Formats: sequence, C-alpha cells, structure tokens
Amino acid sequence: MDYSPEMKNRLKRLEGQVRGVIRMMEEEKNCKDVVTQLSAVRSAVDRAIGFIVAKNLEACIRAAEDEGKSTEDAVQEAVNMIVKSR
Repeated sequence: MDYSPEMKNRLKRLEGQVRGVIRMMEEEKNCKDVVTQLSAVRSAVDRAIGFIVAKNLEACIRAAEDEGKSTEDAVQEAVNMIVKSR
C-alpha cells in the first residue's frame, strides 16, 4: 500500500502532540490538562487508524473488482483491523 503524504502528515501531527504532552509533564502541568491532551492524542490515533484502514479497503475493493473477485473478504479484513485496534 502506498502511504500518502496526508497519512504521514497525520502521524507527524500526532508526534508533535505527544511531544507537547511530554513538555507539559516536564513543566509539571496540572494532571487534568495532561489527561485532556492524552485523550486528544488517543482520538487522533483512532482517526488515523480509520483513515488508513479506509484507504486500504478502498484499494483492496478496487483490486478485487478489477480481478472479478468478491469484495467480502476485503471488507471483513478491514472490520477486523478496526476491531483489533480497539
């Protein structure tokens, strides 16, 4: 699978968010604020996973259709990836 610049940029933003949380900890910021930022990181990770799985599913469905195969396996694999990520 080709990972687009958009996908990589999502992860770079996540990297920056994690660095920000570490900085907050080093500055001994309030626990509530740190947890709030960690929750934002988790949400961003979930969105990145969903985006990557969706793009992969799209590519797998197109390939299956081009080969005249059923798309059911590709859909099931995508569902399994999403469930496994939780």
